[in-house]
Amino acid sequence: MPLVDMPLEKLLQYKGINPCPADHDAYWQRALQEMRATDPQVELVPSKFQVPFAECFDLYFTGVRGARIHAKYIRPKHSAGKHPAVVHFHGYTGHSGDWHDKIAYAALGFSFAAMDCRGQGGLSEDTGGVKGTTHHGHIIRGLSEDPDNLLFRHIFLDTAQLAGIVMNMPEVDETRVGATGWSQGGALTIACAALEPRIKRLAPVYPFLSDYKRVWEMDLAKDAYQELRTYFRHFDPQHEREDELFTKLGYIDIQYLASRIRGEVMLGVGLMDTVCPPSSQFAAYNKITAPKRLEVYPDFAHEQLPGLHDKIMQFMLGL
Repeated sequence: MPLVDMPLEKLLQYKGINPCPADHDAYWQRALQEMRATDPQVELVPSKFQVPFAECFDLYFTGVRGARIHAKYIRPKHSAGKHPAVVHFHGYTGHSGDWHDKIAYAALGFSFAAMDCRGQGGLSEDTGGVKGTTHHGHIIRGLSEDPDNLLFRHIFLDTAQLAGIVMNMPEVDETRVGATGWSQGGALTIACAALEPRIKRLAPVYPFLSDYKRVWEMDLAKDAYQELRTYFRHFDPQHEREDELFTKLGYIDIQYLASRIRGEVMLGVGLMDTVCPPSSQFAAYNKITAPKRLEVYPDFAHEQLPGLHDKIMQFMLGL
């Protein structure tokens, strides 16, 4: 078959090439301390959208640096005792979407939370200068200053904070919470389960934000990764700081968080993906030491993978 990357047998051995900062663990320990010291000020507002068998809410909480984060939250009515829950993360620059595709989980007796990433296409704030949205450029936000100000640091923390909020809901069994998402949502699923290791099952699909240097060397700094090329062209045109910059990106490279995961993993990948190349995804997958399995689509790229939504739902029924 045609290849856009390595053969599968080599992908299963690939370890990634983006440098990891020496203080990576201390960096994330410090970040988690900041998150835990933040008063979330959780607010549940009944949504205009309602269905007979569930309650639908706009959920708001305060994340690090004071941003108000929004998520859609659905819980089943008439649930007998505590029940499982799933948290969901969307693709880059997108938003949490409509309600209609989330109520299936409520019909199954699950609570479900879908987060708007700060500053992207939904209702969550970006407080890095102005409140509201910046939409693009989030990989490189903070790249020229203290790595504690990297925007994806804050977004990764938002995912863990949301998971913790859902786990603390009186109707939710905190030991039966899963996470899922595609592309950026896949990356955030991995980050969430790494920073909130109580996540029991996670289903990332073709995760973004992994092994930046591999993406660069494959000449795929386009589409979702275009801002890497833009940054070098504007701020380091002769690549004098290339090693420094890729090392700093290592703080928000999901491959270096993946070993923290304790939940069971099902990862979906299309081997013809040129947006998030398979090797960058396997750099993270191969560092996961928890129980894991792959759903491989040899002829598919960064697109809908037939049957995978159903497989994910069946997987989550095991919570």
